[in-house]
Amino acid sequence: MSDDPYDQSAPRRPETARESSGSGGLGSLLDAPSSREPSTGLRGVFEHEELTPEQVKRRRRRGRVSLTTAIALFLLAGLITVSVLASTFGWFEVRDYRGDGKDPVTFAVSEGATTGQVAVALEQQGIVADAETFLESFQEEHSGKFIQPGEYELRTEMSSEAAVGALMEEDEATHYAAINQTLRMSDVFGVLSESTGIPVEEFEAYEEDTETFGIPARFPTLEGWLHPGEYRFPLDATAEEVLRSMVDRTRTTLDDNGITGDDEIFEVLTIGSIIEFEVQPEHYDVVAGAIENRLENPDGETSGFIQSDASVTYGLGRKSYDFSEEERRDESNRYNTFANPGLPVGPIGSPGDAAIKAAADPEETDYYFWVTVDLETGETKFAETYAEHLENVEEYNQWCSENEGRCG
Repeated sequence: MSDDPYDQSAPRRPETARESSGSGGLGSLLDAPSSREPSTGLRGVFEHEELTPEQVKRRRRRGRVSLTTAIALFLLAGLITVSVLASTFGWFEVRDYRGDGKDPVTFAVSEGATTGQVAVALEQQGIVADAETFLESFQEEHSGKFIQPGEYELRTEMSSEAAVGALMEEDEATHYAAINQTLRMSDVFGVLSESTGIPVEEFEAYEEDTETFGIPARFPTLEGWLHPGEYRFPLDATAEEVLRSMVDRTRTTLDDNGITGDDEIFEVLTIGSIIEFEVQPEHYDVVAGAIENRLENPDGETSGFIQSDASVTYGLGRKSYDFSEEERRDESNRYNTFANPGLPVGPIGSPGDAAIKAAADPEETDYYFWVTVDLETGETKFAETYAEHLENVEEYNQWCSENEGRCG
């Protein structure tokens, strides 16, 4: 018997239960048959390939390159994911700038511009970062107010708070007045007096003084020239200065629409005032076209009569659209467009930009008649003939019968 444990000629020891049980024991590893060359024992099991120093370096370099590539791909995937999510949810969008801004810029607010339109323009010109943020800031401090038309000296990249402050900074140093559409001259005087503290009598003193303001002589009063909108008057402004600013705004709108001659101005402001009382803004241009048809075709079914309920009641000094048949035939009412052909003696209110524009450029149409058949929605129907118009009037009467007290 050899003392060498690796001597293949030495008799093998009997297997014990522990060595022969299972498939993972040391005994099975040593004793399992193999198709490979005879094992050299444990030394052969753990024997590995001998590498040269150069091979070791290459394998290490390959390992480093693989790790670097994996990290780079992981980071790239992360960047792509973040980019997509940021684009979807606006994570990195600048919602507001800080401070009072950088470079000076002149910003113009046009007549009739809404606060939302101003906000979008501010963002587009790089004055504020985000229109929605500007609106939120505006509503916090000036809910229910509007931005006065005109030019403002602002800066690029202003905070929303700073931009709002710059646009509204005159609030405390001026008298603010909001003149709604379809207000008659007497109502306008009342609003101006309440807003400025100037006695209403001082405004009424200028009621028929058209010459002071350069208004064509054909106009009997200032009616038609007191442009609706928002105003901020200096604290020391006089009644004349307040009225002049309103007249000037009307004149600017006329100029913008190419209306310059005295007769043309009278016609546009008078028709504009009628359509503003008769229908909703979306129908201004069609009704203006219908009125033009009536005026230019005195031999037609309407015989050159405009037949506006609003003009009749203006002359009666009432705000209801209800009047008697006797009042309908009263030629002494110079605003009665049922009894008197052509235009009334003057405007029945001061039209805004949209009504002036429609009267200056009426839609070409074959209609002569119109009637609002639903006072709730403003739905208006048009007709070319009187017979068709009567059918629409019946629809209006039906609505009135179903809505008691709304048509008086």
